[in-house]
Amino acid sequence: MKKILHFLPVVALILGCGGDQNSSTSELIAAKDLNGLRAQKESKLNRLNALKLELNQINAAIATLDPTEKLALISTIEVKPENFDHYVEIQANIKTRQNVLLYPEYSGTLKRVFVKEGQKVNKGALLAQIDDAGLKNQLQQLEIQTALSKTTFERTQRLWDKNIGSEMQLLQAKANYETQLKTVEQLKKQLQRTQILAPFAGTIDEIVANTGSNLMPGQTPVMRIVNLKNMYAEANVPERYLSQIKKGTAASVHIPMLNREYQTQVRQTGNFINPINRSFRIESPIPNSDEMIKPNLTCKLKVNDYSNPEALMVPLRIVKEDADGKKYIFKLNPTEKNQVYLTEKVFVELGKKGRDKVEVLAGIATGDLLVNEGATLVENNQRVKNIQ
Repeated sequence: MKKILHFLPVVALILGCGGDQNSSTSELIAAKDLNGLRAQKESKLNRLNALKLELNQINAAIATLDPTEKLALISTIEVKPENFDHYVEIQANIKTRQNVLLYPEYSGTLKRVFVKEGQKVNKGALLAQIDDAGLKNQLQQLEIQTALSKTTFERTQRLWDKNIGSEMQLLQAKANYETQLKTVEQLKKQLQRTQILAPFAGTIDEIVANTGSNLMPGQTPVMRIVNLKNMYAEANVPERYLSQIKKGTAASVHIPMLNREYQTQVRQTGNFINPINRSFRIESPIPNSDEMIKPNLTCKLKVNDYSNPEALMVPLRIVKEDADGKKYIFKLNPTEKNQVYLTEKVFVELGKKGRDKVEVLAGIATGDLLVNEGATLVENNQRVKNIQ
């Protein structure tokens, strides 16, 4: 973009009055005189600002006297309200609660494994059998004895109903029968612990123990079962977002390794603030119909922490900053000539940033015309021409 600036008078004036100052500056630098350098800087800035003001007056006069004035060329952008959604991006891990390493509940030898790695199984399916060391035979014998105790109790009860026999005999027969029933129930439960069953529907991911291995309850792992259907992303969010991020908040999950992104929402927020990193836990569900998503994959969780349907957004590249750290942009005011404007330096209050835009909270209004292309070249109170 063509841009003509009248800087020659400024350069001449600076060169004309800078000889002694350069020598003085060199001496201050050599002496490491911080206060002196700051005073020198302020003096030069004041002189430069005065020269710029005078230059603007000269340009204004030239514009009035010269009908063939050549102006700086810019493009414009009109301020219009638009929807703005801001997201906080957090590093997260993918997890599932159905990822279990199965341990035996009964001590003994691994007698048989009924599944293979990669095999899909239903909930409650028999996965492996531990040698019961004769427990099944004991149960069968006890069941026979229990049947006899039941017959004895029933006969004693019939005799008692006919006033034959003693009450003590009836109570003894009843006690023997009920005791053996409870013993049978206990043996059945003990025998069930010799079987390793699937706690949920899933896939056998790994078989750790071999047939014939001696298993110890809670110590010897047998196999791992995983269900990849109910996956979720888990992240720790700084506590400053506690009031913005709640259950149901919109979110998205990006998995770099798979180059996939999923739209989701916050399913759960933790009720505990970690005192070490001052954060709370959140999780968001992820669909996994093709089972390509695996546990412990890293991902980026973006959570919507702010929305404004009537936000005034401007490109980040047109926002400037002065020496005091104040943000400003150049607004355009129309002149008597068509497509010729006068720039105005406007200080603004900024809100949250998007990818390439930023929300302006104060300083501009709907319908204002701003300098777009060429914002880095123009100055305050400068005549410019819009390229349509």
